[in-house]
Amino acid sequence: MNHWLMKSEPDAFSIDDLKRKKREAWDGVRNYQARNFMRDGMRPGDKVFFYHSNCAVPGIVGIAEVATDAYPDPSQFDPKSKYFDPGSSRDNPRWMLVDVKFVKKLKRTISLDELKGHDALVEMPLLRKGNRLSVMPVNAAHWNYILTLE
Repeated sequence: MNHWLMKSEPDAFSIDDLKRKKREAWDGVRNYQARNFMRDGMRPGDKVFFYHSNCAVPGIVGIAEVATDAYPDPSQFDPKSKYFDPGSSRDNPRWMLVDVKFVKKLKRTISLDELKGHDALVEMPLLRKGNRLSVMPVNAAHWNYILTLE
């Protein structure tokens, strides 16, 4: 089993939205590296830290689980979608997604600032300067350490 971190802006789709819906397609990823993580690395049963970004207190707010293998993101084919990609074809789709399902909401937000304060997490991709990926791997040691912070 692999572990991941997936970012979402809470005003677009929050942990509470996932809790209410129970399961959701993680659409709109338009970065090749993030797409490759979903397409090539994610498998059903993998655990995910749900991270709120671009908000007053960015941080880990919940846990989700990968519910499906990757499949083509239908928004890339919809001219009315903000994620439409005219260069992508149904025969050779450019963008993939996975469905994620709600596991739990954390008792508190584990903030980005708090994460930065732990030497044990210094090598975590999220904390690397300039990393803006919305989907990234989390190694088992970092995953287990973060769970102790809740």
